[in-house]
Amino acid sequence: MKKFKFLLLIAFIAAGLASCKKSSEDNYDFDAQLAADTTAIRAYLVKNNIPALKHESGVFYLISNPGSGSLVYTGSTIVKANYVGRFLGTTNVFDKSDGNPISFTLGRVIAGWQIGIQLIQKGGSIRLFIPSGYAYGNTNTGTIPPNSILEFDVDLVDAVNNN
Repeated sequence: MKKFKFLLLIAFIAAGLASCKKSSEDNYDFDAQLAADTTAIRAYLVKNNIPALKHESGVFYLISNPGSGSLVYTGSTIVKANYVGRFLGTTNVFDKSDGNPISFTLGRVIAGWQIGIQLIQKGGSIRLFIPSGYAYGNTNTGTIPPNSILEFDVDLVDAVNNN
């Protein structure tokens, strides 16, 4: 009986310690991950001779067509775009619009898109290289593993402010 009580006590202590364990989000170091992602993105760009620019946020981009207009974007801007999303340096497509433009509210998409879309206007095209912290961070999201650097080709079909 003493052995059973001792094992039960050990089990309770172990369960208590496990519940105190920090989640992976608590241990997420955005700056360290951004530095690692930036190194990987730069290496990829150099290796493939891609003349992308770095936004002050840390998102890299290459504008192939700036589009036209002078829309000032807000979080409630409605955007319609064709796109293909891949993991950096792969042909592995995890999402695409399949030629049917997708409409969304700019403030409801990943930060990398919120940053990148504002660099072009209607009719514009941009290639985005998004560090994981501006995508899904260290969260496993569907087919996207934690700390994934994402690459998108985006054609902005339309953008209007939703007042």
